[in-house]
Amino acid sequence: MKNFCSGAAAAAEDALVVRELKKRYPHTEEHAVNGISFRVARGEVVGLTGRNGAGKSTTLGCVTGRLAKDSGEVYVCGEALVGDGRAAKRRLGFVTDDHAVFDRMTGREYISFIADVFGVGREEREARVAEYAALFKMTGRLDSPVGSYSHGMKQKLCIMGSLVHSPELWILDEPMLGLDAEAADALCELMHRWAAEGRAVLFATHDARAVERVCDRVITLEKGRIVLPSGGERVCGG
Repeated sequence: MKNFCSGAAAAAEDALVVRELKKRYPHTEEHAVNGISFRVARGEVVGLTGRNGAGKSTTLGCVTGRLAKDSGEVYVCGEALVGDGRAAKRRLGFVTDDHAVFDRMTGREYISFIADVFGVGREEREARVAEYAALFKMTGRLDSPVGSYSHGMKQKLCIMGSLVHSPELWILDEPMLGLDAEAADALCELMHRWAAEGRAVLFATHDARAVERVCDRVITLEKGRIVLPSGGERVCGG
């Protein structure tokens, strides 16, 4: 593994920089993530692959601040993920693999709640909700309770909520699960567009078709370590 440039200034060149990240869960001997380092450049879609238990979800949990890392450094658009990590977290959007939504809210209320958290103005949020609802065929269901949604509809809602603040780094954990073919195609196109507009995407997936269609690079994990980084790591001056 090549060495990274040191410091937040160098990290700001990329949407995400991860250095020597480690995470071990209580009552386990082995690390779920064991000293991995990688980067995601602006304008890039990077796929994170590996078997079940390889460390994909743990990695994404740590780089988003959803899980506390044991050691290592994480920079999101130059902001260090330390303390409450608020500055770094404001730069990213995260689609989890567990549909963390509020069933008693309507879809529109849920997205408005996320927009309030990120300080998105009414005009901006309404335009983005309308765009993504049309893309994912959700326009007629946004005023229904989330509890009445199917698995796939909840996935679409989580995707929409993760984008309402137009994050510079978009992170998704198994985003194709529960989506029909049309919605999966729309998501692939959206990820590609997101990167083409100068932002970045990191997503964990088992979907070989999505990897082939969307990714600029693939990083494969095995037992918490990177075994197949495609494209290498940036070095100082490179």
